[in-house]
Amino acid sequence: MKIRLFAVCSLLSLSAHTAFADDIFVNAPPPPQIQAGSWVLMDYTTGQILAAQNEHVRRNPASLTKLMTGYVVDRAIDSGRISANDMVTVGKDAWAKGNPVFDGSSLMFLKAGDRLTVHDLSRGLIIDSGNDACVALADYVAGGQPQFVAMMNKYVQQLRLRDTHFETVHGLDAPGQHSSAYDLAVLSRAIIHGEPDFYHMYSERSLTWNGITQQNRNGLLWDKGLNVDGLKTGHTASAGFNLIASSVDGERRLIAVVMGAESPKGREDQARKLLHWGQDNFDTVQVLHKGKKIGTETVWYGDQKKVEVGTNQDVYLALPKSEVPNIKAKYVLDNPEMEAPVTANQHVGEIELFDRDKLIAHWPLVTLTDVKKGSAWSRFSDYLSHKL
Repeated sequence: MKIRLFAVCSLLSLSAHTAFADDIFVNAPPPPQIQAGSWVLMDYTTGQILAAQNEHVRRNPASLTKLMTGYVVDRAIDSGRISANDMVTVGKDAWAKGNPVFDGSSLMFLKAGDRLTVHDLSRGLIIDSGNDACVALADYVAGGQPQFVAMMNKYVQQLRLRDTHFETVHGLDAPGQHSSAYDLAVLSRAIIHGEPDFYHMYSERSLTWNGITQQNRNGLLWDKGLNVDGLKTGHTASAGFNLIASSVDGERRLIAVVMGAESPKGREDQARKLLHWGQDNFDTVQVLHKGKKIGTETVWYGDQKKVEVGTNQDVYLALPKSEVPNIKAKYVLDNPEMEAPVTANQHVGEIELFDRDKLIAHWPLVTLTDVKKGSAWSRFSDYLSHKL
C-alpha cells in the first residue's frame, strides 16, 4: 500500500460552497436551541444535514403536503403529459361552498365552473395554500384525488422518503398521513433542483383571484436580513405550526425545516435562527474537481512512464469555518506498483479526507488517462530496471 499526501489548502481556498452526520467533525459548532417538535438544517448543494433534532419522527405535515402536490404537477409538466398553459375547469368537488371538508381552511376561493390555467392553479396552491386549488389540479392531472394521492406516494418511493405517506392532496388531517423534517428537507431540495419557473412561485408574496388578495403566509419572505425565496408553511391543531424556509447567501443555499412550533411567529423565529447559524458557522467548499490531477504515479511496461490520478466526480462538502484550516487529504494506492495497460477511469485506490486525525470522507481514486503496453524493447528495459 502506498500513501500520497496532496494539498487541499488550495482547494479549500475557493469561494465557499455531501451528506454526513453533524458530529463528523472534530470540533463541530454546537447547534442553536430550537423550540419545535422536530427540525432540520440542510446544505442544499451537498444534501448534508448540518444540525437536526427528531428529524425522523413522523409528524402531521399539514399544508407542507402541498410541496408534494406541486412536485407531482411539475413532473407532469416536465413529462409532457400536461402543459402549464392548459385550461382547467373547476369541478364542484373543488368548490368550498357547501363542502364541510374545507370549512375554515386555506383557499384560493375558486368557484365551480371557473376556468384557469395549470400555472394559475399552481400559484394558488403555493401562494394561497389553496386546498381547492389542490383538488382542481388533482382532478385535472390524475382524474381524481385518490389517483393523484397514488402518484404522490409513488414519488415518495422514488425520492426514498422513508418516513412519509400521504392520504390527501392538501394536507388536512387524515389517519395514516405523516412525514418527517428530514424527508421534507429532501423533498424541498428536489423541488428547488427542478424547474426554476415553478420554484419561482414560492417566492411570490401575494396573489389576487376572484377579487380577493391574499398574502403568502411565509413571513420570512419579507425578512431583509435573509434572502429567503421559499418554501411553505403549514398548520393544523394536531400538527402545530410548520415552516420550511430556504435562503441564499452568495452561492450557498440552506434549507430549514421546523415542525410543531408554538405559533406563526415562533416557527419563523426558529427557522431564522437556524438559517443565520448555518450561514455564520459553515462554508460549502468544492474539495475535488472531476478530471483534475491530484497526483502522478509510475507505470511499468507502458508506452508512457507516468499516469495522472484524480477523481471522476466533483465533490463538495459543507465544512465548519473553524475547521477549514485543519482539513487534510491523502490518497492510498491499492497496489504500490502499477503495470500497463491502464485505462482511463480505472479504480486504483482511495482518496481520504481528514479533519485533523479523523477520517471524515473518502472517494475512489482513478486514473485520468490511458497507458498502453510499451514496445518489446521498452518493456524489457523496464524489466531490467525494475527487477535488478
